[in-house]
Amino acid sequence: MSRILDIRDLSVTFLQEGREVWAVRGVSFHVDKGETVALVGESGSGKSVSALSTVGLLPDSAKVEGSVTFKGAELVGASDRILRQVRGNDVSFIFQEPMTSLNPLHTIEQQITESLSLHQGISGAKARARVLELLEKVGIRDAESRMSAYPHQLSGGQRQRVMIAMALANGPELLVADEPTTALDVTIQAQILELLVDLKRAEGMSLLFITHDLNVVRRFADRVCVMKDGEIVEQGPTAEIFAAPAHPYTQKLLAAESTGQPAPVPAGAQEILRTDSLRIWFPIQRGFLRRTVGHVKAVNDATLTLRAGETLGIVGESGSGKTTLALAILRLISSEGPIWFEGADIQGRKSRDLRELRRHLQIVFQDPFGSLSPRMTVEQIIAEGLGVHGVPKGKSARELVAEIMAEVGLDPATMERYPHEFSGGQRQRIAIARAMILQPRLVVLDEPTSALDMTVQVQIVELLRALQRKHGLAYLFISHDLRVVRALSHKVIVMRQGDVVEAGAIDQVFDAPRSDYTRQLLAAAFEVKAIGAA
Repeated sequence: MSRILDIRDLSVTFLQEGREVWAVRGVSFHVDKGETVALVGESGSGKSVSALSTVGLLPDSAKVEGSVTFKGAELVGASDRILRQVRGNDVSFIFQEPMTSLNPLHTIEQQITESLSLHQGISGAKARARVLELLEKVGIRDAESRMSAYPHQLSGGQRQRVMIAMALANGPELLVADEPTTALDVTIQAQILELLVDLKRAEGMSLLFITHDLNVVRRFADRVCVMKDGEIVEQGPTAEIFAAPAHPYTQKLLAAESTGQPAPVPAGAQEILRTDSLRIWFPIQRGFLRRTVGHVKAVNDATLTLRAGETLGIVGESGSGKTTLALAILRLISSEGPIWFEGADIQGRKSRDLRELRRHLQIVFQDPFGSLSPRMTVEQIIAEGLGVHGVPKGKSARELVAEIMAEVGLDPATMERYPHEFSGGQRQRIAIARAMILQPRLVVLDEPTSALDMTVQVQIVELLRALQRKHGLAYLFISHDLRVVRALSHKVIVMRQGDVVEAGAIDQVFDAPRSDYTRQLLAAAFEVKAIGAA
């Protein structure tokens, strides 16, 4: 095979507070024509920095040494003119979060046309025809009508398809995909990966794939490079690495999968939550008088029960109503139908009456980066609820913060620090501590592990199981990662377009699903054959 990209002894340092900090040290690997190479490792291992350095996309504070050649031409130290020619034309990028990569003020057509105009000088009717061709190629349904849409009007999977269309616009020879499926549901993830395989084959491209999801790598990549602390510790054909990993860190990554099951629910456990035909419909209002002309049926007739010490998993694709259902149960949005919490119907209660109740109903959000205030210390974040509900007698707020930090695996000596001084896993522990300090009875866990590396996911799942055993907590666990759902849940409900299509014990639903949709979800999550294979 001819070599497309060749990286030799690449080192990258950043200047921080007057000193050099190593991000990548002595990295060497290559990508051949038509090949898929995966860079894997935990957050901070240097994967994205290595990829961005190939075409000079790092900030001015970065110092890049070593050699990066694309089709034999050296790019380290190349002029801006040469790098601009390579970027977008020969090497294109797909980034992790399309919502932040796409311009919210421009339509899809405008954004793809901009790339065509910049690199090929194409505009007008010719550009419009090319945009339509690209959108159809990446599987956007009714592509002509979607051209005028803005990013917020598309689903997560559609936005990622638009990003792929933009990357393909100028016929690149190398596509760099940086965590392109992390934030997507399992079925959408499978579709995007299949799309990339088909496009790679049809366009004759090479692919550099950056991810921390080893299940994707196993099904998708020809070769894999494992990174740790800025260095490649192991590389080789994917099948060989997975069959016989030589480095202890690779062995640790491959072993990092949430397994096991939660502790059994105690006999006679108190019923914490019950809903009966809960409905959440949002009115569609039009005209000067804002008359209701229809409804968005977000959730239809959801009935569920949950006991102390029990976890109910809620699964389904984006837009299925999972989070909407949880927010209604917490009385954060309006709904119809009774909601019994510890035997009392809380549906009709006013805001004043709900204040005391809210200390027993807590939530942990998906993104530990966005859910913590960057202007508050960890102590202030965790103790914030005590300021609203009052500090129990006998101990100070600081003492309670120290106790809960120790319980969730954080050093109480760090309570004066700010969120940016902690890793992603530590930040999620802070978010869990903030919820647990109020001694809740019910905790909603809204995708609490999806933004975390596999090894950190395992740690958070173990922590949640331990807290449940100790305190008899009831969990509503929302996730699109069915492996984590199985490791943490006793029961599961499967939602699709607002309807509960299947419900039951976790083993019953996962081992013998009755619904075609459930079977589709499980196949997307647990299918191990290579993507694109016959």
